[in-house]
Amino acid sequence: MTKPSLPELLHAAVTAVGGTERPGQVAMTEAVAGAIDDNSHLLVQAGTGTGKSLGYLVPALAHGERVVVATATLALQRQLVERDLPRTVEALHPLLRRRPEFAMLKGRSNYLCLHRLHEGVPQEEDDGLFDQFEAAAPTSKLGQDLLRMRDWADETETGDRDDLTPGVSDRAWGQVSVSSRECLGASKCAYGAECFAEAARERAKLADVVVTNHALLAIDAIEGAPVLPQHEVLIVDEAHELVSRVTGVATGELSPGQVNRAVRRAAKLVNEKAADALQTAAESFERIMELALPGRLVEIPEDLGYALMALRDAARNVISAIGSTRDKSVQDEDAVRKQALAAVESVHGVAERIANGSEYDVVWFERHDRYGASLRVAPLSVSGLLREKLFSERSVVLTSATLKLGGDFNGVGASLGLSPEGTEGEDVPVWKGLDVGSPFDYPKQGILYVARQLATPGREGSRGDMMDELSELVEAAGGRTLGLFSSMRAAKAAAEELRGRLDMPILLQGEETVGELIKNFAADPKTCLFGTLSLWQGVDVPGPSCQLVVMDRIPFPRPDDPLMSARQKAVEEAGGNGFMAVAATHAALLMAQGAGRLVRASGDRGVVAVLDPRLANARYGSYLRASLPDFWYTTDRNQVRRSLSAINAAAEAEGK
Repeated sequence: MTKPSLPELLHAAVTAVGGTERPGQVAMTEAVAGAIDDNSHLLVQAGTGTGKSLGYLVPALAHGERVVVATATLALQRQLVERDLPRTVEALHPLLRRRPEFAMLKGRSNYLCLHRLHEGVPQEEDDGLFDQFEAAAPTSKLGQDLLRMRDWADETETGDRDDLTPGVSDRAWGQVSVSSRECLGASKCAYGAECFAEAARERAKLADVVVTNHALLAIDAIEGAPVLPQHEVLIVDEAHELVSRVTGVATGELSPGQVNRAVRRAAKLVNEKAADALQTAAESFERIMELALPGRLVEIPEDLGYALMALRDAARNVISAIGSTRDKSVQDEDAVRKQALAAVESVHGVAERIANGSEYDVVWFERHDRYGASLRVAPLSVSGLLREKLFSERSVVLTSATLKLGGDFNGVGASLGLSPEGTEGEDVPVWKGLDVGSPFDYPKQGILYVARQLATPGREGSRGDMMDELSELVEAAGGRTLGLFSSMRAAKAAAEELRGRLDMPILLQGEETVGELIKNFAADPKTCLFGTLSLWQGVDVPGPSCQLVVMDRIPFPRPDDPLMSARQKAVEEAGGNGFMAVAATHAALLMAQGAGRLVRASGDRGVVAVLDPRLANARYGSYLRASLPDFWYTTDRNQVRRSLSAINAAAEAEGK
């Protein structure tokens, strides 16, 4: 029997999921297979509806060696493991003459910890919650959830939080899970043989395809202790999210609450002198944080520097003391010791990182209305880290519907540590970019309307002309509107205003779970949904319920965002255009994602309306427009109202 060709494999897989091959999908499959064979790197922009999951799964399964697939969202992870991979494996099995195995792997805290469940949390944390297990009917919602999770532990095969239905709060889950630092390790834990996290890792070691998330991929790359099994090929889906996810993992935080928890956990395990020193250092740090004002710290103030060094030194002494003393009066000593060590090591690591200082780090104060002030540190750039840790050891394929910004891949490529295509040299990864297009006819299916006549939005104050424009557009569309706003304040103001003007349901993010809001939005075409960041990327509502997507303004990062402003300044100091490299790229990516909410199927019609004249008038407007789908472009307000009314009338005539 001859080896099956790639077209044969793709045809079998697409047929199995009830579809037909598309030119973009075929091109993507061939390009991914070529990158794997050449051990090179590939950036693939694949528009909505291309079928990109099969575009990379088919060559991955045909490869024969282990492939890791990392994605950003839970929804796509579940789609891959529960739908796409089972069908594809079943379809390819007769042709490959083997049945490839696949598995999902997440961070340890996503799995229920049997030791924590049965032995309880440290005494200073549990608030007597586990005592409620002794009662016939726990009185609090938290107690009821804990009891339900104990029953679930006897039934679940995975222990994966996402398999628990209905879900529970972060606080409830925190009572039955541990971080990798807090874990005793399978060899020392009484429940090691039954551990859900260890079982998931073992399944991953045996799998041909391992599905994971960007965060775990970042941890594997940054921390130097492998959590993913050895692999020759890495495929990153939703790759436009990778830089922000890696930055998040590489960001450290220090808050008074965090430090005080570490003090309480360590107090019972070390001598009085070591405990008192950590307590004193914690109090000094807390006093400084009470007066902290939000903003970047270009230089560490002297009093903060002393407080951080005191915290660092006291934490180091406690770490040594915990490792050298053993108090037999502590119940379940190993677990308590491990958790205390994890808490103090975290404090030590961040305090040392900030106190030592680095030109490659950005440090700032942040203040939250509920949680108070915190001190944060993040890398100025993760491009070097990604170039060294991700691209140097394996073939990497990165794909998304939005990788080509301003007409090329160079902006996204640079953020990932890749030099402009064609300029590769020594120590610079060889890569190429490919745009396989979309099956949708964007110029015929959608209109991009820019409200050129409006006043340029300022940082503060109401926008009366914008509210008038928004109201008229929504009315012409007959509802059917997804409103994407640059801030929650703007979304609330628009919802309140339009609820007073129009007789149609206006849903607002925050008034219900995002999932429930999207469900209600999709169910009633007359309904509008207004919200902010997560809606720019998380809404998939094909059909007549979403025929108008409105963006209130270009979503540039806030001028006072410490990390973004520091990155912009660094580009300028290196001789580049900081605004275009950072702020415009950030805005282009979000706008491309937001505009992508409109056309989700071949029959969709509608308008993307941007209520910010800068998209038409500013010099950078052409760059931003080139990053969006190729909709028919207009600034004619009367034309767009007539089009919306016609689209609405056609939908109503069809009874939608």
